[in-house]
Amino acid sequence: QVQLVESGGGSVQAGGSLRLSCAASGDTARRSYMAWFRQAPGKEREGVAALAGDGSTSYAESVKGRFTISRDNAKSTLYLQMSSLKPEDTGVYYCAAASLVLVKGWLLTPSKYYNWGQGTQVTVSS
Repeated sequence: QVQLVESGGGSVQAGGSLRLSCAASGDTARRSYMAWFRQAPGKEREGVAALAGDGSTSYAESVKGRFTISRDNAKSTLYLQMSSLKPEDTGVYYCAAASLVLVKGWLLTPSKYYNWGQGTQVTVSS
C-alpha cells in the first residue's frame, strides 16, 4: 500500500512560481513511477509531468520549459517546481504512483496509476 500527501498549493499571480511536494510512504516498489496530474473545474484530469523508474521524465506540452519534476529519494518526496504560471494552470494538482508504466507514452495517462493523493489546489490569477 502507498500513501501520498500533497502540499504547497496556493494562490499566485500570473508569472509567479510555486513548488508542490508529495510525501510518499508505503511499498517502495509500488511507487517506482510517479507523476503529477491536474484537474480544472469541468475538465478531465490531465497529466502534467512524470518521472519514470529509470529517472527519465515526461511533460505535457503546455508546461514544458516552465515546470520541473524531481524526486528526493532520501526524503521519499516528489516535487513539482512550477514557474511562469498562467491562469490556465489553475486546478487541483494530484500526485500519483505506480509500480510500472510499461510504455513511455503512457506516463501521463491517469488510468496507469493506482495510488493517488488527495490533491492540492493551485489558483493562478491574471
